[in-house]
Amino acid sequence: MIKKVGVFGDKKGSHFYNLLSSLQKSIRGSDVNAALYYLAHLLENGDLVSVNRRLLVIAFEDIGLANPNMGSLVLAAVTASERLGLPEARIPLAVAVVEMCLSSKSNSAYKALDEAIAGIRAGRVGDIPKHLRDAHYSGAKELGHVGYEYPHDHPLGTFGGWVNQEYLPSNLKGTKYYQPIKAGEEKRLAGIYNSLQQFKKNEKKGLLSKLDN
Repeated sequence: MIKKVGVFGDKKGSHFYNLLSSLQKSIRGSDVNAALYYLAHLLENGDLVSVNRRLLVIAFEDIGLANPNMGSLVLAAVTASERLGLPEARIPLAVAVVEMCLSSKSNSAYKALDEAIAGIRAGRVGDIPKHLRDAHYSGAKELGHVGYEYPHDHPLGTFGGWVNQEYLPSNLKGTKYYQPIKAGEEKRLAGIYNSLQQFKKNEKKGLLSKLDN
């Protein structure tokens, strides 16, 4: 008989959280067999809530923009596991874990947000540009809330509209939080991002036509 000491005997203890951590690190490291081992260990505990929560975190934290569809896939697997319950819940979760292990990976989106949060907490803030402020009330024009150019009135490239105007506070102009990773789907996003940055820099409107090719 296989002993389950360290699983049932340690529910919600340090070993349980070590298993969750090891599951995430194995998926992040693209080791399918290790990830399945830790998933099996965790499911023997019977706590679907903690496992499902961690898998959803992994989908967005470690896969991210490299495979944006992964969040929907994992959510579908998690929802199915909740409706099925154990032992059948293991089936959609196994599919999700293998898919995540073998997917391209990126953490650039949340790291960029963390940079912005750190900046705000450090006091790196500024006044909102007047042309971005709410202008849907009487007196807004007198306050200088004018000059906003509606991007959809500038149908260029594949964006449905783009216009070269400043969105950050003046003292933060040129700040870059997002550093794209050229992995999976994010390769395409990185190309668009870099083209927009270059277009904004040299203000040559013809540059965006390249994004349609």
